Amino acid sequence: MASGKAQTVLGLIDPQKLGRTLTHEHITMDYKNCFFQPVRESDMDTVNCNEITFRNLNWVRQNPYSHKFNLALGDEEIEEMILEVSEFKKEGGSTMVDNTTQGIQPNVEILKKISMATGVNIISGTGYYLDHTQSAAVKSATVEELSGTMVKELTVGVGNTGIKCGVIGEVGCSWPLTPFEKKSLQASATAQTDTGAPVIIHPGRNDEAPIEIVRIFQEAGGDVSKLVMSHLDRTVFDRKILLELAATGCYLEYDLFGVEMINYQANPAVDMPSDSQRIMEIKFLISEGYEDKITMAHDIHTRHRLLKYGGHGYAHIQVNIIPKMLKRGISQEVIDKIQIENPKTWLTFN
Repeated sequence: MASGKAQTVLGLIDPQKLGRTLTHEHITMDYKNCFFQPVRESDMDTVNCNEITFRNLNWVRQNPYSHKFNLALGDEEIEEMILEVSEFKKEGGSTMVDNTTQGIQPNVEILKKISMATGVNIISGTGYYLDHTQSAAVKSATVEELSGTMVKELTVGVGNTGIKCGVIGEVGCSWPLTPFEKKSLQASATAQTDTGAPVIIHPGRNDEAPIEIVRIFQEAGGDVSKLVMSHLDRTVFDRKILLELAATGCYLEYDLFGVEMINYQANPAVDMPSDSQRIMEIKFLISEGYEDKITMAHDIHTRHRLLKYGGHGYAHIQVNIIPKMLKRGISQEVIDKIQIENPKTWLTFN
């Protein structure tokens, strides 16, 4: 059993060995089913361009979901991804949680190869992404069937690989929740109860979404103290609501570090915050006593954010964000808690 341990693609590990951890990343995935048509007809030539160049890089940064090549992170050569992940290791990183779930093409065998080549602990997610990425067969499955698949991937392995997942999620939720997403959320709570696994949520893009998700998860028997609420930097802007969410006892994740854009395609009503603003929100939560419940990551899920294409890469937090946090008065002790202790507590199976 995994109780008291964390579970990587290479097997069980003493949680003390997790070290500095990125709790929400993607190393291999296919995001093409989340493609957005560009607003301008004149941009269609760029949409179908099968490369990222200096001439189109700025356009891709502002319209990342309208460039088909950009959405195929899983098509990258494994040697290239080994180099990308190695940069995180070189800057003091130890563990990455790959949140790629069914619907966006997880590949645990590639994750295992990258982990072996880099020495980075990689933890793979089980579960289901957003409704529109699922097949009709998956959507028609019962809560028990969905939960059963997750439990199998956590305790036996994915398919016939023998490689086990170590976290449930990211569990895809829209706003409002679809019937399938509610089933998936309930099934995640059931699988957590059966296995003691940590859970991580992709909430819908509305201030009210995270608290509704917590309620449904709790009603299904889930342990909120082992639940990470992702993407708060693009979801909750009202600090009163943020504190209501914090009071539930879930982890509060700011995981879009490195993303600064004018045009947030997934929700044009939102002004995407800068990294400096993310740091100030984290500082606010620390001042309110929630330093034990904060996690951080980049959520890299498109090619343009990789170093190969002029992006910030997986070491951005280590190289650029931590020094800025120190300058803004966040102590190294608290930073270590956010990067090491909080992920360790979350990732340890009950």
